[in-house]
Amino acid sequence: MTSHQPASTLRLSPTARVAAAYARIAEADRPEVWISLRTEEAVRAEAAAVEARLASGAVLPLAGLLVAVKDNIDVAGLPTTAACPEFAYTPDESAAAITRLADAGAIVLGKTNMDQFATGLVGTRSPYGAVRNAHDPDRIAGGSSSGSAVAVALGIADIGIGTDTAGSGRVPAAFHGLVGLKATLGVIPAHGVVPACADFDAVTVFAATLDLATRTAAVMAGPDARDPRSRTWPADVRFASPHVARLAVPVPANLTALAPAYRDAFDRTVDAALAAGCKIDAVDIAPLLDAALLLYDGAIVAERYAAVGEFLDTRPAGADPTVAAIISAAADTTGPAFATDLETLARARATAATLLAPFDGLLLPTTTEHPTLAAVAADPVTLNRRLGTYTNFCNLLDMAAVAIPGAPTAAGDPFGVMIVVPAFADQLAIDIAAQLQHTTPAPLLVTGGVELAVFGAHLRDQPLHWQLEELGARFAGTIRTTDAYRLTALDTTPLKPGLVRTGPGRGAPILGELFRLSEGALGRFLTALPAPMALTAIELEDGRTVVGFTATHDATATATDITEFGGWKAYLASR
Repeated sequence: MTSHQPASTLRLSPTARVAAAYARIAEADRPEVWISLRTEEAVRAEAAAVEARLASGAVLPLAGLLVAVKDNIDVAGLPTTAACPEFAYTPDESAAAITRLADAGAIVLGKTNMDQFATGLVGTRSPYGAVRNAHDPDRIAGGSSSGSAVAVALGIADIGIGTDTAGSGRVPAAFHGLVGLKATLGVIPAHGVVPACADFDAVTVFAATLDLATRTAAVMAGPDARDPRSRTWPADVRFASPHVARLAVPVPANLTALAPAYRDAFDRTVDAALAAGCKIDAVDIAPLLDAALLLYDGAIVAERYAAVGEFLDTRPAGADPTVAAIISAAADTTGPAFATDLETLARARATAATLLAPFDGLLLPTTTEHPTLAAVAADPVTLNRRLGTYTNFCNLLDMAAVAIPGAPTAAGDPFGVMIVVPAFADQLAIDIAAQLQHTTPAPLLVTGGVELAVFGAHLRDQPLHWQLEELGARFAGTIRTTDAYRLTALDTTPLKPGLVRTGPGRGAPILGELFRLSEGALGRFLTALPAPMALTAIELEDGRTVVGFTATHDATATATDITEFGGWKAYLASR
């Protein structure tokens, strides 16, 4: 179904990986993918520098991985055109996200073709040529981040960097069997990005695997003072989805836009999610689909005119006529109309929050069909509009999404689905995607938080573990204390152990589990903690000190000492 690079290629040294990439570029013969491609010599020299950094002991999480960057994102020394030759400029510094990738050892191959000014979901609106699908050259690649997705799907780049305002980081993923990760707005800073709609633009990732997409996004994430819209993870962010994910899916009336082959593939994907252990209920998402129309049919499109409208008014020769018509039409948008649409969006966000509150995520088809190049040429607006049916509302309503391959169509063609979640619930979407792809445990995007050690009723498969799940706590491994602790069985309901520190050498190592959760979640957990339980610093045998459960001395003084069992589950098994 895909033509992604084999794992053996990814294991090559950075310089060998560069040689393989340029050999693949020549073999694939897809010049329309690139607007500017660096020379092999320049990229090889950078790869050698990465190898030298590794040899000196540098920790580089993306060492030697090759990156294709959408040409509306700045890379120092390479022209930024946004797919319009007359708009071109050469930046002195890279976008914040690209700088972070380079710091992590990734290497930019070049800048990729796109729908001009990131206006489109087809990948054909460019004077540099229509980008053909990697697997079926008669069909579209999807846009606007077309070149970045195709570079990954052809096995040239390991990572594709795009942008997503209306679905541009997700639709091309669906057409190529890729993962497309669109984090919460502002989590990855948009510094150095030519804006489409500045309030609704997101830097996104394409990769062959969820693991690589998430690791890449984690490197790029974090606020940057140069982007006034950048954001950081809140103090109550969730670090994990529940063991049994609760998913909403659209009612049949919401799915009428799907082509028959895509409807069948979506139904089979939902069946697979049920088989993977998810709980699923159908909801009417018509309010979300209605809100999506505001992106192009409402006053919000004025943000596109604010970005490049005055430039397009000069009628540059390289302007795509469809793009120019869309953006120029917004010139007469009035302030009251814009304010009215903002009010409509605020109400739609509240409606969406209420609608999806009982669920961990919304499972949607990524797009509606896969048009041919000829069909888009014959009707460039209607088809493009339909492709964004399920993607357009996401940024308008401040939601995050992970696009992954779903069940292929009956003909064996790629089909994609999205897990859509509220702002800052990105990790839930990633965890659910991993569950659907049978690739658990999922990689971690969210950073920060605190570690909590538990030793009894909050262990996995124990009666109070649900409390940690509700707080979004993430399992971080099994642990043992030092020999300064003793374990007792308390007379409580449900039955709990009491861990107490008695001093080095006066106890025994006690087995427990470690979880990561947000500072806000830990605060809520602590305020609800019943006597005689408490939280304190716990010393682990590996030298770390973490927050963990203990019990008051008066409660443990009359309890049964069970230290000899070395842990709560061993004691329960003995009973």
